[in-house]
Amino acid sequence: MTENSFRKKLGNIIFESDSPAGKAFDVILLVAILLSVIVVLLDSVASYHEKLGEFFYILEWAFTIIFTIEYFLRIYTAHKPLKYIFSFYGIIDLLAILPSYLSVFLVGSHYLVVIRILRLLRVFRVLKLARFVGAADTLQTALRNSRAKIIVFLEVVLTIVVIVGSMMYLIEGPENGFNSIPKSIYWAIVTLTTVGYGDMAPNTPLGQILASLLMITGYAIIAVPTGIITTEMSKISSKKQASDKTCTHCRTGMQDADAVYCKKCGKVF
Repeated sequence: MTENSFRKKLGNIIFESDSPAGKAFDVILLVAILLSVIVVLLDSVASYHEKLGEFFYILEWAFTIIFTIEYFLRIYTAHKPLKYIFSFYGIIDLLAILPSYLSVFLVGSHYLVVIRILRLLRVFRVLKLARFVGAADTLQTALRNSRAKIIVFLEVVLTIVVIVGSMMYLIEGPENGFNSIPKSIYWAIVTLTTVGYGDMAPNTPLGQILASLLMITGYAIIAVPTGIITTEMSKISSKKQASDKTCTHCRTGMQDADAVYCKKCGKVF
């Protein structure tokens, strides 16, 4: 077997999941990723670290070495190595192994290997869950199309919390826990988002009235970004339905989703 044929065969196993060997490789890889993340999570528990810290350390480096070999094999077998290196998955694969090596110089950085869980996104390709990928693309497009409206919305929210925070600082003052305008703005953000930690609360009647108005505003504001994104997703869905609709007579595509007659030949679908 020549080097090129070996490289091509190995590349099919690593990058493709259509063959039994390729699917087995991806499943084993996903299991290894999941186990490596579990090891890091358990190692962060003091009682487990005290008893099994050395064992976890060995496992973590074993997984790191395996993923390092896999990373360089992907570079070796890729049709365009640079394209893989700078791709989304290529960057994630690199970030998945870097924390362990950084831990040699920076204590505690090995806990960042939990980023390996992002590699589980490959499960969509392995299990052929293309419909979920399509749904993710729709959501991404909707967020991109509505970014201008969301930015305006965030500007309005920022304006509200700055004004209300400043007013609350003047009304309540340091004697009631509102020691500064930034801290009062923090309280306004917590109140507007209806989180309500309770670490700061107005004590004067005027302050309580202002807080009540801000809470009611918070409930109204929560629905705004949801409505913006939902509208964009509805538009994208309608466009997709229209693009999929084709006249059975003249084969003209891109028909309106609710159309009964073809826009070109005029016949009924």
